[in-house]
Amino acid sequence: MTTSVPRLVIAAPSSGSGKTTVATGLMAAFAARGLAVSPHKVGPDYIDPGYHALATGRVGRNLDAYLCGPELVAPLFLHGARGCDLAVVEGVMGLYDGAAGEGELASTAHVAKLLRAPVVLVVDASSQSRSVAALVHGFASWDPRVRVGGVILNKVASDRHESLLREALDESGVPVLGVLRRAAPVETPSRHLGLVPVAERRAAAVEAVAAMAATVSEGCDLAALEALARAAGTLPADSAPWTPGPPSGPPEPPAGKRAPRVAVAGGSAFTFSYAEHTELLAAAGAEVVTFDPLRDERLPEGTAGLVVGGGFPEVYAAELSANEPLRKAVAELALSGAPVAAECAGLLYLCRELDGRPMCGVLDASARMSERLTLGYRDAVAVGDSVLAPAGTRMRGHEFHRTVVEPGAGAAPAWGVRAPVRRVEGFVQQGVHASYLHTHWASEPGVARRFVERCRTS
Repeated sequence: MTTSVPRLVIAAPSSGSGKTTVATGLMAAFAARGLAVSPHKVGPDYIDPGYHALATGRVGRNLDAYLCGPELVAPLFLHGARGCDLAVVEGVMGLYDGAAGEGELASTAHVAKLLRAPVVLVVDASSQSRSVAALVHGFASWDPRVRVGGVILNKVASDRHESLLREALDESGVPVLGVLRRAAPVETPSRHLGLVPVAERRAAAVEAVAAMAATVSEGCDLAALEALARAAGTLPADSAPWTPGPPSGPPEPPAGKRAPRVAVAGGSAFTFSYAEHTELLAAAGAEVVTFDPLRDERLPEGTAGLVVGGGFPEVYAAELSANEPLRKAVAELALSGAPVAAECAGLLYLCRELDGRPMCGVLDASARMSERLTLGYRDAVAVGDSVLAPAGTRMRGHEFHRTVVEPGAGAAPAWGVRAPVRRVEGFVQQGVHASYLHTHWASEPGVARRFVERCRTS
């Protein structure tokens, strides 16, 4: 077992400094050098990992100390980095920004410390010269346990500007590992919840990642960055790769029966999911099959359970509504009592309507777009028994949407949530569990096992 994967954390003083461009570009540049690169993202972001996957050819994975607990960060990292030569971890927000009211919890700095990884600080230098040294010094000295191993200067205007910045940083003791000039931004369009996912613009996304790689290769000292990554050393001695199931593998189905088939929604409308969820379902004995609600008019043959994660159904409401055969198939499956797990976008899809367009009608609720962004971590407890968890199960989740569902909870709610205000939310009816909360099942592996067992017996 190896616990010495070379690794870097790409951080910044604030959002908008260029972390995604640098991290994705570095991943692609190292991969172009023949290295097997493991891509990671701090926090609950689903979109950046799609670009990371394009850059590396490997699944992009999240490291979230709030959703999964600090104790799972290193194991999940090692699970994703198996067989890799180097890992690049893209941070979230500013280096020291964590869960609201929770100190450093879930911040990039927290994850860097848990991984014992050097940090490369990406600084937007567009409106400063000598002051950059004070900024970098402050970030590098704020927490002595966070090792800022270098800085990449972004949006540098000219040779003269670069010279002034380098001269100032000579006094800080933090080496400059890259300089990126002001240029037209790499084309990565955004909308109401962030970047447009790779699944919706694959050809353009491939070009964007190639442009990021070229920019980073030209402006950064890749040899010095690789050397810094290799200086990371070992992870804590008790670290071991996370595994989705027992070493013996998934349980054998009863004689004469096949593994229960779990259909997982994918395609452009449902892109928000953690790779570990399907791994956990498979480890629990399920046959996992992906389908596209925008194109497939029926569920996969023999579907025993359905998982509909997050994404952008509001963007594709017309197309989802037009696929009436699939909407009816989903409603019939739910009516049969089969297990159905839906998060956020999945919740909207199960509603009676979305922005006036008919959806599956599994839930007697209506969904609509809103101007208000709902965003944040949540502590939740299962209000009653469901296909995912017994009553009283505590999990942490994350909300991220610009939609409203009315009513917000059914007669049997899914979760009781403590913050920002005490409330109940979501729906549990027959085999359906539908909620706005995104959860990470690695934090509670019993969720997948319970779901698959219900698929066997429903």
